[in-house]
Amino acid sequence: MNADALKKRTQKDLAQLAKKRGVTGWHGLKKDQLVRALLRLVKKPIQVKKPAAKPPAAVKSRAATGHAGIGHAGNGHAGNGHSAGKKATLAARRSGTPPTAKAVATNRAAAVKVAPPKERPRDSRIAKRIEAVHSKHERMKNLTSRSANGKTNGAVRDRLVAMVRDPFWLHAYWELSRHGVERAEAALGQEWHTAKPILRLLEVATSGTTSSTEKVLRDIDIHGGVNNWYVDVQDPPQSYRLDIGYLAASGRMFVLARSNVVSTPRAGASDSIDENWTGVAENFDKIYAMSGGYDSHGSSGDLQELFEERLRRPMGSPMMVRFGAGAGSVPGKKRGFLFDVDAELIVFGKTEPDAHVTLQGDPVKLREDGSFTVRFSMPNCRQVIPAVACSANGVEQRTIVLAVERNTKTMEPVVRDGNE
Repeated sequence: MNADALKKRTQKDLAQLAKKRGVTGWHGLKKDQLVRALLRLVKKPIQVKKPAAKPPAAVKSRAATGHAGIGHAGNGHAGNGHSAGKKATLAARRSGTPPTAKAVATNRAAAVKVAPPKERPRDSRIAKRIEAVHSKHERMKNLTSRSANGKTNGAVRDRLVAMVRDPFWLHAYWELSRHGVERAEAALGQEWHTAKPILRLLEVATSGTTSSTEKVLRDIDIHGGVNNWYVDVQDPPQSYRLDIGYLAASGRMFVLARSNVVSTPRAGASDSIDENWTGVAENFDKIYAMSGGYDSHGSSGDLQELFEERLRRPMGSPMMVRFGAGAGSVPGKKRGFLFDVDAELIVFGKTEPDAHVTLQGDPVKLREDGSFTVRFSMPNCRQVIPAVACSANGVEQRTIVLAVERNTKTMEPVVRDGNE
């Protein structure tokens, strides 16, 4: 190895060679300095470290068992006892006799008296943080109903009630017992750790009068600490039902409770109603009707029971809900109950602002934007209403014919006894 060969090498290779040759301060030298230092040592042989001699069998045995380290880690008495036991053991082996029971017992006692290592403060903080996260996860996962003081309410039974807010919103209210959540945990087994609480929205399609089919629309993630949820729906009018439970990562669901079937009204046919119980008290009959309370096929006992508990009044037929049993019967007063129903037809439309429009031959006054509205009486018969519009220049004419029929039937009156 000469100077030219060394200069052809990179500084990194020269540094490794200098390290191997034992050059002092090799890591701080430049390339030229490394070359000169290596040239000075070129005649010196490379020192190869010899492997350390193997310890005697007795010493190796003690190192494997860790008695020496354990005795040193303990208190002063344990260290002294272990040293005495070690000396007695070595002396016995040199003389060819087995160690005494006292020496063996001394070594064992020294190992037992070693104090456990203290937990580091950082490990303690990490453990507390993990415990806090786990506790929060369990609270968010627990759907058990709680009382006003925050304690678990064990007297409730599992039930889910669906109510209609308007054509595009449903309101779900539930009460779930601790036993129901425990049953879900037991049923899901290992899948419980990955399961999450959900509300499942199903669309109910009725075919005929008795049979119906259900289709899962979507799953809605919910959490513990609440007992109600608003659910948005589309394409009114439709019928829906809700399930509440736990959904595992595998797609398996354990249902805790199922709701009643509700039907949303047509868009624009119903005003928005607040489902908080203060608003429900003012519009209870409308909400109860839209939620299926008066439907003989889709009514729910849970819905009726919930309304009666919250509103403290009986729920049944519309007359029962509004007035109670026998409210129309007043002692000492003749029955002269007046009830009459009539109907009107409203025809509205739109055309060019300068057009000429007639309904049944009568001219119609147009607004500035070309729209118009006309009210007609609706006698108990069929009537035909032709609507004709002509352009301002009289070149084009359009005709639309409306056929409307009214069929009114008066039923026999029902008189309830006040004792019913």
